[in-house]
Amino acid sequence: MAESSATARSSSKTASGHSELTVALATCAEIPNGDDEARPLIEALAAHGVEAESAVWDDRSVNWDRFDLVVVRSTWDYTGRRDQFLAWAERLPQVLNPPEVLRWNTDKRYLEVLGTDSVPTEFLDPGAEFAAPGHPYVIKPSIGAGSIGAARYDAGDPGGLSHVTGLHAAGRTVMVQPYVEEIDDYGETALIYVSGEFSHAVHKEPVLTRGGKPAAGELYVKEQMSAVEATEQELVLAERVLDALPFAREELLYTRIDLLPGPVVLEVELTEPSLFIGYAEGAAERFAAAIAVESQRRRMSPENGPTTSQ
Repeated sequence: MAESSATARSSSKTASGHSELTVALATCAEIPNGDDEARPLIEALAAHGVEAESAVWDDRSVNWDRFDLVVVRSTWDYTGRRDQFLAWAERLPQVLNPPEVLRWNTDKRYLEVLGTDSVPTEFLDPGAEFAAPGHPYVIKPSIGAGSIGAARYDAGDPGGLSHVTGLHAAGRTVMVQPYVEEIDDYGETALIYVSGEFSHAVHKEPVLTRGGKPAAGELYVKEQMSAVEATEQELVLAERVLDALPFAREELLYTRIDLLPGPVVLEVELTEPSLFIGYAEGAAERFAAAIAVESQRRRMSPENGPTTSQ
């Protein structure tokens, strides 16, 4: 009987004397070596006996079967071809976060399950009419990464119509959200969880500026941030969000919950978020340890697929 690809990987390494666990950090062609977090994470993984490397997710020359685990990281160019990206993830025998999580999280309609804990959001499918709100507002595509395609407008600014029209012409569903003006004074807070456990938090300065100019073309935008202690209110809200997800928290290798002043949820990042591991002592080690555990578990149980239910 032919052995599975996972078993073949393990056997061949043992026979050759190389028993290191191998992990791919999936990225995109624009940054083939990964983002700023890739190198420190690779070094932290090496301390756990894990050989890791960045690999471009749509590079057909990559043999994904040779890895014990594929960790989705900076795959930020998928937004215009989401179906291709999800098909790639679903073909992989071992990938985290799991494909069903990626499918759920790559369309921000997931915010609807969070109810009043998230920023009020109106979703406009192509062809739906738009009227400029009577308060400052934000327009962005429902499938998007970072701030690409997002823009901030003043109350009643009719300029949002051309933005909506352009996204609709590209077949994109549009999100219309109020701009929480307190962010100008207080910024955002990102809470990062590893395997369901709180790891650290960072403060992020606001990215969107006045003028209604959508961010476009830049996958990798430098943000101004600093380490911060999460407040009790923020932690309580994050716990409520984790409980509301259709996935058990321990099944998620990483979770980033972005909060605006209030606090209120802006996004729940389960696909390709920066985790800001350079802003908290031990963060890289915690993430590397979790990856090592998952890699070893899959090496020892090659018949196991993704841990969440289909």
